[in-house]
Order: sequence, then C-alpha cells, then structure tokens
Amino acid sequence: MPLPQSIPLPDKGVTSAVQPDMAELLQTLDANATLVQRHIWLINLLQWVRGPRLDTLASVLRVEYFLDALDAHPEKRAQMQDWWHMLITDLDVASLLSDYGFATGNSFLSELMDRLHGKLLPATPETRDGSELFALALSGPADAQWIAALTAPIVLRLADLLTFPAALPIASTQRPLTHWQNALIEAITFCTSQIRAAGLSPELRLRMSAASRHSSPFLTLGTAFEAVRDSWLQGGDSMAEWAQFRAQLELCRQATVSVYSHLDEHGISMDLVFRLRQIRARVLRIRSLLDCLLSDADHLHSARLLSQMAGLGHEQRSIAALLSASSSLLSAKVAERCSETGEHYITRTRAEYLVMLRDAAGGGAITALTTAAKFGVMALALSAFWSGYWAGAVYALSFVVIQLLHFTLATKQPAMTAPAMAAKLQDLKQPGALALFVDEVTHLVRSQVAAVIGNVVVVFPVVILLSWLMQQLWGQPLLDAQYAQKVLQSLTLLGPSLLFAAFTGVLLFVSSLVGGWVENWFVLHRLQSALRYNPRIVRRLGADRAMRWAHFMRQHISGFASNISLGFMLGLVPAFLGFLGLALDVRHVTLSTGQLGAAAASLGWGVLQQNAWWWAVASIPLIGMLNVGVSFYLAFTVALRALNVSREGRQQIYQAIRQRLRQAPMSFFMPAKEDAEVSKRD
Repeated sequence: MPLPQSIPLPDKGVTSAVQPDMAELLQTLDANATLVQRHIWLINLLQWVRGPRLDTLASVLRVEYFLDALDAHPEKRAQMQDWWHMLITDLDVASLLSDYGFATGNSFLSELMDRLHGKLLPATPETRDGSELFALALSGPADAQWIAALTAPIVLRLADLLTFPAALPIASTQRPLTHWQNALIEAITFCTSQIRAAGLSPELRLRMSAASRHSSPFLTLGTAFEAVRDSWLQGGDSMAEWAQFRAQLELCRQATVSVYSHLDEHGISMDLVFRLRQIRARVLRIRSLLDCLLSDADHLHSARLLSQMAGLGHEQRSIAALLSASSSLLSAKVAERCSETGEHYITRTRAEYLVMLRDAAGGGAITALTTAAKFGVMALALSAFWSGYWAGAVYALSFVVIQLLHFTLATKQPAMTAPAMAAKLQDLKQPGALALFVDEVTHLVRSQVAAVIGNVVVVFPVVILLSWLMQQLWGQPLLDAQYAQKVLQSLTLLGPSLLFAAFTGVLLFVSSLVGGWVENWFVLHRLQSALRYNPRIVRRLGADRAMRWAHFMRQHISGFASNISLGFMLGLVPAFLGFLGLALDVRHVTLSTGQLGAAAASLGWGVLQQNAWWWAVASIPLIGMLNVGVSFYLAFTVALRALNVSREGRQQIYQAIRQRLRQAPMSFFMPAKEDAEVSKRD
C-alpha cells in the first residue's frame, strides 16, 4: 500500500507542513542501503524531529506522529525494524555508552588537541564508531531537551519498536537478553576497567591519602561488578550486590577526592585535575548505566541517559569548557599564591603606612635609574625588536633589584593584593564579615595611595638630579630639547595615554598570573626539596648553602617570575603589536613620571609656560589610577570566580564600599585615629 502524503494530525499547535517531509523520509527508508546511506538517513530523521527552530513540544509531537505513521503502515514498521537492526549491529554501542563524553586520551593536552581537530576538521557519517555517529546525529542542547521531554507512553512505543534480542548473549545467563542490555553490561565493564586503570596509575595512587592507598578500593572494583552482573544474569534481584558495588564506587570516589588535598598543599596540575574529573564522571556514568540495566521496566532511565549524552555533545567539543573545568583549581591556587604575597602590601596602622612610604620612595629612586637606562637604550637607535628587548631587560633587572632590596613599586601591588582581599570573602555570611572586608578595602586603598605617592614624589627629583649630573659631567642633559618635547607629546592627556595606561594595567595583571603559575609549578615539582637535598647540588654548594638557596628560591620565585615577565612585556609587547599594525604602547605611572622629570630637566623653567607640560602633568594621576584600577579589577574578578562568590555577594560588597565612601571618605587616604593609637601602644 503506498504511503500517503499526509496523516491526520491532532490539533496540538504544530502545523501540517512537517507531513510531506516525514512521508519523504519513510519513502526513502531502505534497510539494504549502504552503511553511510543508513547513517545519513538517521541524521536526516533526527534533523526533521529537531525542526527548523528550538521547540521541544513540536519535536515530541513529531516523534509521536512518526510512530503513528509506522503503526498505520505495518510494512513500513517492519522495514524500520530491519533498518534499525542493520544499523545497530554495525555499531559498537557498548563503546558509545561507556566512552561518549569522555576524553580519548589520559591527559589534558591530548584532549585539547582532539578538540582542536574536531573544530578544524569536518566529521563523516561513513563510520562504525558509535560516538562519531552520535555526535553527528544528536549534537546539541536541543536534542537533550526533546529527548528528556518524551512522555512515558512514547518511550514505551519507541522501545517496542527498537528492541530486539542480543545476537550473542552471555552463555551463563538465565535471562533473555536484548541487544540493549548486552551493550549496557559491556559498557559498565569498560567503564569499570577505565576507572580501575586510572585509580591504580602511579600519578594518582602516590597522591592519595594513606588510608585510600592501603584499602585499594580500585583493586576489587571489577570483582564487585562481576558479582552484580552474575547475580542479575541468574535471575536474582541483585540488590545486595548492587549496594556493595555502589559502596565500592563511593570508596573510589573518596580516594580521588583525597588527591585534591595533596594538590592543594603541593601544587595543582591541570593534567591531574583532568584525570580526577574523568574518574568522577565515569562513576556517575556507571550509576546511570546500572539504573538502565537493573530498574528500567519503563525505559525512562534509558531515555534520561541518552538525553544526558546528547547534552554532553556540545560540552565535549568546547575548548572553553575544557579549559574552564581543568583550570578552575589552578586559578584558585594561583589566586591563593598571590594572596599570600599580597598580604605584605596592605598597611593597617600609621607605622605600617610610613614604612610603605619609605619603601615606595626607595622604589622610586631605583626607577629613576631605570628611566635613565631606558633613555640610554633608546639612544642606541636599535631595531624595534632589539630596542624593546633591551628596554625589557632594563625593566626586569630594575624590578628584581627593587624586590631584593624590599622596596615597593606601586603598580605591582594591586594584582597581588586583590586575591588577598578576595580570600577574606570566604566567610562572607558570618556576622560582621562584610564590615571587616570593607575595612580591608580602606587599608588597601591607603596602601596604594602611599605607594604611588612614594614612587612619584621621589622618582621626579631624582631623575632631574641625574640629568643635572650628566650636564655637569658630559655637558648635555639626559634628553635633548627635541626629544623632551616628544616626551611631553607622548604623555599628554589629549592623546591616547589613558588607553595605554589601561593596557599597562592588563600587563600588570598578566605578570601576577605568571608569578602565581610559576610558584605553583615550583611547588608541584618539589624543586625546593630538590635544591636542598639533591646529592649533586649538595656536593657543589654544601648542605648549609643548599638549604639557604632552597629557602631563598621558595620565597622569591613568584616575585622573580612576575617582575621579569612584566619587564619584558613592557619592552617587547609594544614592539610585537607594532609589527602587527596595532599601535599600543605602555604607560607606567612611575616610569612616566621619571620621563616627565627628564623632559623638565632638559627644557628648564621655561617648560612651566608650555601647555604641553601641564597636559602631561594632568595625565600622571590618571595613568596611576588606570594602572592600579585595571590590574586590581582583573585580579579581583579572577579571585572572586576562583572562590565562587555569587553575584548577590558581589552586589553586597559594592554597596558596602559605597556606603563607607559616603560615611568616612578620608579613611581611604589616611590611617584612622584609632589605628594610630594602636600603633603607639604597640
């Protein structure tokens, strides 16, 4: 009997325009088609179910209409069952159920490369890999939604249509196994083997707690599942064996959780975090597969599993999702490392405030020498790359000297102090926690003001002094008059100086991330212990000196990394961007003030009569604000996300800060009287 071009549809809000498409699909159904043609037909069928726009109800109705059409034409129903039997026999369904949504490799880098390949290279339906076909046919959140919305009667009708006996059932079974049940058993076996292999790998086993290593829950995981499988195949209820297997899975999960404690203390590895997340996800997959096998008379657990797998499709292809999931703990650890350093930059009393001014003054004096050295590099008239390289080397050396002399560079503080501030928000719900945090904000702002003042007030006269000494010794100042005018034009408020200052704030933030990451790497690879106890190093340095060097590097590795990276970024990034046609430069408040001092020394008192001078002077405080503000904002945002502070919590914080500004604005610039009294008593 020919298939009609339309089937009577109930009035459920879906137009009959979908009927000819369905009729055409059923007309082209061919169980004897080639493998690739069968796969293309499946993709077209699911595309028709999905529809031209996201409408879950319409998709569910299309499935129902499709089943109605098959029921109305028994020969097409039989053909559909033959087609499905051919399709499912050619695919490895067990591997699809066990591995879809998981990495093909055991490392973060291999998964990253696989996802890049998936983004760049098109997939083909000519495959026997069930995962590849599933990704092509059910590829997005819309599929997960309409599968989840299928009603129990529709799911039962689908199961009745698509269920057939297993081709090669397990020999010892007392149950009539279906192809689906056989695939579920194999998939659970595969997942159990994957979890067992990962849990017994030395990279994870050596980092587990002592109790988890001694109990070795991964060793007996396979045996526990075999007990569940054998009991179920013999016709038992399997509940006791299932409870024991579930307990074994929980012990494996707890063992992997104990690895996080080791990573928190000894450094975060994205590769290890990636493996731990894979184990946790496979444990959840096993639970879903067991639900489908043991208690799924209505097949709703199976529909839910397929919906979950369809939802994994988009996430599995997303590089951003991989980076976010694998780097969240690393971000938290970097923020924590920075917060430990940042605590040293926050002043709370008048005495500490004065110490900050003194240290910042020392930093300003060193930066004056840096300014002179930078102009010396520029006088060599090197190519853009080498000029940027040697300027970066001068900056890096200067910043390291400031670090070793325990001086302060104002703009280095915000990216370090922001995580220290965010760390105090972990107990935001505690009484008085918000007020204490706002107190810390006032301490921080005062510290920044003191540091900027100390840097700027000292660097300006010291550069003028250096220029005067050069005039006396060699007969010419640090800059000639023509170059001094160029400096004024480059710093003017009427130009792009503020944009460059904000860009410099980004570089300051990036340097803090580099410092935190390098310190985490140093700790993760136990280099402090290696420097202290490695026999070859001890023979070379002696035990005492090796111990001192190990302690010194542990204390300063973060600062070295951030200072050196910042120096070379300030020198080289503008050169590279210029090569790409992006005219972005850097404006660092202390270095800019030094350059302004050199220009003033060259032009003399007459510079005060130039408008260009005053426009350049006006830009200095704004450059400082943008350097500090941008780097602090970026670091504070990352720290908040690492600590999972909610949006509501952030709004409470901002409101409390605004209230303090209205009530006590001077507390953000000078230590409060009670702080001064505490300082005197101490």
